[in-house]
Amino acid sequence: MTIMNTPLEKRNRLLGEKMVRNLERRHFEAYYCDTSAEAVDHVLKLMPEGSSVTWGGSATIRDMGLTKALHEGNYAVIDRDLVTTNEEKVACYRKAFSCDFYLSSVNAISEDGVIVNIDGNGNRVAAISWGPQRVIFVVGLNKVAQDVPSAIARARSTASPVNAMRFDINTPCHKDGMCHNCNSEDSICNIFQILRNSHPARRHVVVLVGEDLGY
Repeated sequence: MTIMNTPLEKRNRLLGEKMVRNLERRHFEAYYCDTSAEAVDHVLKLMPEGSSVTWGGSATIRDMGLTKALHEGNYAVIDRDLVTTNEEKVACYRKAFSCDFYLSSVNAISEDGVIVNIDGNGNRVAAISWGPQRVIFVVGLNKVAQDVPSAIARARSTASPVNAMRFDINTPCHKDGMCHNCNSEDSICNIFQILRNSHPARRHVVVLVGEDLGY
């Protein structure tokens, strides 16, 4: 690990290490990495060469260079970003259920290790719940909230408005950045998932990163 000296870096290390213990009590496999570069290397080591792998709509794994590294490595990659039609995209969603690994980030995670995600279509939370042999979450510490209600609030009030803008979706939060608890046809807050424990044990892997990643 990189030697960390600043107060923020020390705090992140302490928080990350405590959360690893909390996640392990919930039957997750969990790790802490100081940097996104370390996290990319660690995730690649978790997946044997030749494994089939795909991912959800995570900005984190794209921005940190993980998807690029997968294309450059020896993996059977299913990349929804490379398709051009909605039908092809849905086909990628369905193929995810038979993959060896599914990669994602989270909308929020509580300090005691409960993961909160909100979906519009449900393909991501469906794959997290069942299907792929293993799920690997890569989570910047900016996603950490004190408890589950705070994590839900973060997912709704921070992650969802930003993602509505990222995908250019016509929702009230796209217009003013605030959650309106809307019933818009374009809402991306249709399905809430709270993952309390990994089941079967260690199916879900959490790689915490001491950086701000994603939204």
